[in-house]
Amino acid sequence: MDRLKSMAVFVTAVEEGSLVAAARRHGLSPSMAGKHVSAIEAQLQARLLQRSTRRLALTEVGQTYYRRCKRLLDDYEEANCEAQETQQQVRGRLRVAAPTTFAALHLGPVVASFLAEYPEVSVETLLSDRYVDLLAEDIDVAIRIGRLGDSDLVARRLAECRMVFCAAPALLARLGETASLETLRHAPRLAFTEAISLGDWSITDPAGRSHRLEGAIRLAADDMQMLLAAALAGAGVAYGPSFVFGEYIARGLLRQLLPDHATAELAIYAVFPSKRHVSLKLRRFIEHLTIQLDGSPWEHGHRVD
Repeated sequence: MDRLKSMAVFVTAVEEGSLVAAARRHGLSPSMAGKHVSAIEAQLQARLLQRSTRRLALTEVGQTYYRRCKRLLDDYEEANCEAQETQQQVRGRLRVAAPTTFAALHLGPVVASFLAEYPEVSVETLLSDRYVDLLAEDIDVAIRIGRLGDSDLVARRLAECRMVFCAAPALLARLGETASLETLRHAPRLAFTEAISLGDWSITDPAGRSHRLEGAIRLAADDMQMLLAAALAGAGVAYGPSFVFGEYIARGLLRQLLPDHATAELAIYAVFPSKRHVSLKLRRFIEHLTIQLDGSPWEHGHRVD
């Protein structure tokens, strides 16, 4: 009996909740579907499913075996897709969602080099700092930054960055004091309204003590590039990701405050609906993103090799 087929029937029975449904999916009779599962159990000398007239339940051994079989079948299907795609052309439209500021500052050159490599592909971008439903909006892949919620999406980690406090040297000179926690507490603040907690800025000192910095906000904006411009003009202290402010810190146009203190670290991901049946154009784009962003930590807004 075909072992791979038996594994596929077993996995389908678990996911559909019955051998009858698994038989229907694989074009088998219910009795033949049962024989496939029984053949695996006989070979393993272990029961995988507790059967009743109403439902199937996985045994402890069955739970572990199911997870392994699922992974193996996914890898097998992906290998088949890759083999079939070797003779295909990368073509078609690719819809990409990304946070506005990250895309404006960093995604353009990546997409441009991808288009140069694959001339029969077109890319349409949806730039927004809101959460985008990939299936509802027909998005092939989205760039997301920070913690990912539980979902059925597949995530590929691309790079890392961290939050930084920064201000223009002219502002710090006007405040008449060196950078300190007190500077952050009393300085005019520039805040990003799409942040989870608008006015809650947190930082950890070298001794491991956490400090929550709260105070009046002079400027609130839903566009990080506006906050960048305001920070460069000396309007206040900004708090945001290093991929936004790091280049200007490196050039001396902004000064990072308390660089020896720890702030939140963020990961940058590519997320897409499923690892199975991933189109060739999407597979190549994700590979391209991975190479271009190369997974290195982002320090001062650019990659450090």
